[in-house]
Formats: sequence, C-alpha cells, structure tokens
Amino acid sequence: MRGMTGNARAALAISLCAAFSLLTAGCAGTGDDGRPSGTTAPAGETPGITSAPGRVEVRIADIDLAVTDAVAHLGPSGGTLSMSVRNDSTVPEHLGMVATSTGGRGVLAGAEGTKGTGVLTTAGILLQPGTTVTFGGAGGGPSVELPRARGTGGQRTLPLTLQFGVAGLVHVDARVSAR
Repeated sequence: MRGMTGNARAALAISLCAAFSLLTAGCAGTGDDGRPSGTTAPAGETPGITSAPGRVEVRIADIDLAVTDAVAHLGPSGGTLSMSVRNDSTVPEHLGMVATSTGGRGVLAGAEGTKGTGVLTTAGILLQPGTTVTFGGAGGGPSVELPRARGTGGQRTLPLTLQFGVAGLVHVDARVSAR
C-alpha cells in the first residue's frame, strides 16, 4: 500500500467491501428445498433422496438415479453385489467405486464388449442416459466382487458407498444373502 494516497486506499477498501458483500449475498438465501442456507435436514431425511434396504433413489437438480434390488451375496471368503441402476438423467453417469462398511473396496468388471452401457471405461462402469444396467446378472453384464466382505450369520444389510461421477457418493444398505 506504499505510494497510495488516502483517497486511493479508501476507494480500494470500499471496492473490496462491496465485492465481499456481493459474494456472500448468495449464501443467505434459501436452498433448493426451501430451507435457509446453512440448515440441515432432520436426522434420517435428506431432500431428494429416498431409501430403504436394497434401494436408494436420488433426485436432486439434474440427477435422477435409482439403485434397486441391491443384494450382497456373502460367504466366508468374500462375496458379490447384484443390483440394478437406472440413470434417468440427461447425461451419462459412471459408477467408479464401491466401498463396504468394513473398509473393503469392490472390484468392478465391465460388461462384455467395448462399447455401450455397462462397459468399464477409465471413469468406471458406463451408465447411459435413459438406461438400466443390471450388475451381477446373467448375460455378460457388469459385476462387482466384494473380496473383503464376509457373511456373519445374523447380518441383514451391508452398508455400501457407491461413487458416481455426477451424483457423487451415494449410500445404500444392500440386503444380505448367503452365497
């Protein structure tokens, strides 16, 4: 600030205050769900997301994604995940990672072939707009191995985190079935 006159310093301070006020003004409005910014949904409730064991639906902004029939088939030496993922968004989506509550990561394998929905790309399993991809089914579709997940007698669900390229992290409780 050396070499600046008092008037120049005052003008700079006013400009910075005005810019800061404009930048923070958007933070004081309401969120997409009508609640004031900075407030959170009640425990167990996230606007735009509905879930139950074996399924989750995400409908926020331009994201329209549904995971259904999620079942972890577990045995003493690991397991597999079967599920259907419906992408009703207008842009392609990718499933890039599956993590278990026990710290394990799923191993993704793409559908047979090199093009189209369900194939493994560098971003993950491709989910084209308007399609449903079935994981772990017959017919050469994509699959998810869960090498570190183990079945324990009374376990009813396995908490999973699915990482999508557009939707981000999605939590689902897969129903557990003996392998």
